[in-house]
Amino acid sequence: MGVGVSGIVVCHGVAAVRERLAAAASAVPSFSSVRTAGDASELLRHARVAPPALVLLDAHLPGPGPIETLRQLRQVSQRTVVVVLAEKGDEVALDRAITLGARGYLTPEATSSDLAAVAAHIFAAPVVPSPTVPVAHSPGLRTAPSPAGGDREIELTKREYEVLVGMSNGRSNNQIGQDLFLSEDTIKTHAQRLFRKLGARDRAQAVAIGIRRGLIS
Repeated sequence: MGVGVSGIVVCHGVAAVRERLAAAASAVPSFSSVRTAGDASELLRHARVAPPALVLLDAHLPGPGPIETLRQLRQVSQRTVVVVLAEKGDEVALDRAITLGARGYLTPEATSSDLAAVAAHIFAAPVVPSPTVPVAHSPGLRTAPSPAGGDREIELTKREYEVLVGMSNGRSNNQIGQDLFLSEDTIKTHAQRLFRKLGARDRAQAVAIGIRRGLIS
């Protein structure tokens, strides 16, 4: 293992959260170093100096946001494991991150025990740099649901596609209806048909499937 490969970078936009998680990580012997970053540029600087084994990435990271930050990080280090720091309601951002290769998520209240469990898992097995790697399971690490759909061709109507795009942009049914000059009930009907076609349980999974199947980007 090279310099820094067993290190961790806590990347969060809120200093208090960042420092608390860094303190929790410092209590985990598996991490050879603990660094912090308040934004994407600082995270990428750390990665260029010494690619970390693990990055805890804020689902609400300021600047380019977590998804673009994850894309840029992948250009610097393919082997770094990314775990998203997410709360309830962050499902769309989380599923987009999972699509790009994030391994799962923790809440920002994660403890040293949670981080130790994650470390034990990611250091126990090699990391394959692929966005289609199955999400790993370990104590304390929550994972996003795997989408259905298989390899069958999915054909969406114009409205269903527009609803899916709206969901991917974080728009509510009411907001999508306003964008398309349709009632919220009509949007809900299109959404239900969309879910059936995609084999999705909810809008977050629908977006994840849409990205994986190349329906949206």
